[in-house]
Amino acid sequence: MAGYVCTIAGGKGGVGKTTTAVNVGAVLQELGHDVVVVDADLGMANLGSMLSVEPDKSLHEILAGNAAVSEALTDAPGGLTVIPGEQSLEAFADADPAKLRKVIKTLRNAYDVVLIDTGAGLSHEVAVPLGLADGVVLVTTPDDVAVGDTVKTAELANRIDGPVTGAIINRATRHTDVADIADRLEFPLLAVIPDDPQATTDEPLVLNAPESTAAEAYRRLAEMLEGVFFEGAVVDDDVDAIVDEEWFLDDEELDSDSDDDSGGVFGLFN
Repeated sequence: MAGYVCTIAGGKGGVGKTTTAVNVGAVLQELGHDVVVVDADLGMANLGSMLSVEPDKSLHEILAGNAAVSEALTDAPGGLTVIPGEQSLEAFADADPAKLRKVIKTLRNAYDVVLIDTGAGLSHEVAVPLGLADGVVLVTTPDDVAVGDTVKTAELANRIDGPVTGAIINRATRHTDVADIADRLEFPLLAVIPDDPQATTDEPLVLNAPESTAAEAYRRLAEMLEGVFFEGAVVDDDVDAIVDEEWFLDDEELDSDSDDDSGGVFGLFN
């Protein structure tokens, strides 16, 4: 049986697409699934540097016709397999995004889950992995521009028959108006990942700072997606987004179990 292909996308750079792919992948691997993460951000590849791995061959070399898929498979922390890219302009110029179709076909026949980390924007190199996906998970931060760009990415995915599973809000704080963002997205909100400045910057976060609030959020997101990938679970507008208001309280507030009258904590939900 072919594996599930999930594309992690978002219209704006720096919102946490790679972090999401790595942490979801690490949890699914821990749950017993064979997972590969592909760095398809051809212009700004950073998966390898994030995980401190050095591949023998890169995705760019595969897409340039200079390497086989098997040569680029690289071991990463937690038993995860990754195919990193390169950051040079020469490698970007030589890589043909259209060849990603054959790469993903090969990987889906060898792995339970293929997670594709994409670049920002609405270019051809982003459109290809959207169209290849069994499901698209969109990542945004609370920033207005990021939310707007995420909606545009969803519209592009719909036009090329890339089914949008839902979105996550990354780096949320107690001041994030989750309800307003959810209304703007026009598709299911899967999870709210808290901004956790005390957590380690060493990825995967779920392995290196497992007690952090962000790690807990990614773990619960991966468990939700496991049901989608393997059990046929359906995500609709009535899904309960993964969020715990205690993630946004400080120690004093947790001790006093404080709450407000607005139906949420500190305006998180309005």
